[in-house]
Amino acid sequence: MIVAILRLAVVAAALAMALPPAARGAPEVEAPAGRVRGEALGEVNAFKGVPYALPPTGQRRWRPPAEAPRWTGVRDATRFGATCVQPPSRPGSLYADTHRSMSEDCLFLNIWAPADAHAAPVFVWIHGGSLVTGAGSEGIYDGARLARRGMVVVTLNYRLGVLGYLAHPQLSAESPDGVSGNYGLLDQIAALRWVQRNIAAFGGDPANVTVAGESAGALSVMYLMAAPQARGLFARAIAQSAYMISTPELRASPHGDPPAEATGVALGRKLQQRSIARLRAMDAEKLTWAAALAGYAPFGTVDGKVLPRQLVDVFDRGEQAPVPLLAGFNEGEIRSLRFLAPPPPPDAETYLALIRAKYGDLAEDFLKLYPPADLAQSVLATPRDALYGWTAERLAAKQTAIGQPAFLYYFDHGYPAAEALGLHAFHASEIPYIFGTMDRTPPRWPAVPDTARETGLSEAMAAYWTAFARAGAPDAPGQPLWRPYGVDRAVMTFEDGPKPSAHVRPGMYDLHERAVCRRRVQGGIPWRWNVGVVSPPLPAGTPDCR
Repeated sequence: MIVAILRLAVVAAALAMALPPAARGAPEVEAPAGRVRGEALGEVNAFKGVPYALPPTGQRRWRPPAEAPRWTGVRDATRFGATCVQPPSRPGSLYADTHRSMSEDCLFLNIWAPADAHAAPVFVWIHGGSLVTGAGSEGIYDGARLARRGMVVVTLNYRLGVLGYLAHPQLSAESPDGVSGNYGLLDQIAALRWVQRNIAAFGGDPANVTVAGESAGALSVMYLMAAPQARGLFARAIAQSAYMISTPELRASPHGDPPAEATGVALGRKLQQRSIARLRAMDAEKLTWAAALAGYAPFGTVDGKVLPRQLVDVFDRGEQAPVPLLAGFNEGEIRSLRFLAPPPPPDAETYLALIRAKYGDLAEDFLKLYPPADLAQSVLATPRDALYGWTAERLAAKQTAIGQPAFLYYFDHGYPAAEALGLHAFHASEIPYIFGTMDRTPPRWPAVPDTARETGLSEAMAAYWTAFARAGAPDAPGQPLWRPYGVDRAVMTFEDGPKPSAHVRPGMYDLHERAVCRRRVQGGIPWRWNVGVVSPPLPAGTPDCR
């Protein structure tokens, strides 16, 4: 009898091992927010479409997110929630993905956690898309493979476009702080607060949260580093292709950007909806599309509360979050963002004359980096470095200056399908290597081949990012040592594999730092993609910022 029982137990165990992962039972978690049922994906549990704040719909449009009450019963978390309302992507865009549904009820996050996770590092990813498009549910951000490395991975949605960033005097009058705008950033802060309260139930360590993002997601990371309300909600930061451009201020225009409230008033005038009540009455999708067609571009607002001052000033004063940082940029950033680059001048002589007229005593330093011998390449390299390269190295330098470890990278990797389209190391092309989602990219993305070369690079990058999230330093076993930036301005270059070196693009950071500094001192001149042949003349005789 005992032998028979033992045989049955062995057979039952063997059958259990043979069952597909999903058949082993859906995981359930009792979190402070409520009980949630997810999906078993082998050794990883996934929980999708978990609400982190009340939906900002109807008369709550353009208000800070409110904490959602605890739900009753067991919430199904096997499907993604709706994406935030957004206009269609540009025709032919590499980045356009398929979204199941859109709604103002979109404040959801998604969690991938090792089935046996306990006090695991937490990796919170903020998607890019110019603060206009994107969602945490896109396949390229699937967190299952990173979670298999021992991290709890969180992706999130946040309000976009006019619904996420509109500032307006009438909205400021409603606010107890007398400010408006930054609603999408406040959503991100609300999501990080939800993580602090709930992630331990999923096996994560709320004291070891890394906030990470690319492009507008990296801009958001910088906003979070500057925002007093986000202080203490994360322990490390990763900024991939960030851009520390001048930011509109609520009511002033010290650097030439129109005041954010004035931009809101102008938009209402263009849409023939001059009151906030009438704008709130508009259908969310129609409003979003109309605002985009009217030229509304969302940015954070320097309001003295959520964003206390310009990012450059926050980092110069050492007022940013004192956390370890990993930052970098790609060789081909502008190859897939050609709208950020002006047409090349007709000939080298015209180019030389323009640069000397605009850069004055800095012109020769400029021309060493961006020579006339290859005008097409120089016109692409200038905004790449002025936006992304300068920002990445500036972040590393400023974190080092406050005594925090900082790690700089330069992604210079290409593969056949991208090279055929002239898209070597294009903007965001590093993302699938980090997430291990080369097979889950958007429909028009150049297909990444399934080769040992590509999987080896992905293995290295994912190992570095995971090590950084775990302990604040990218010390990946079996990979080359990644030295901190404070050691000889060290950089890790990712080509076919990781290659440690020093001084990424020597002279680049110093040139653009001096150029931006002169604009700041002069006042009235934004610093964005208005560089190179389309730069306003740099002020002469102004001191460098230190």
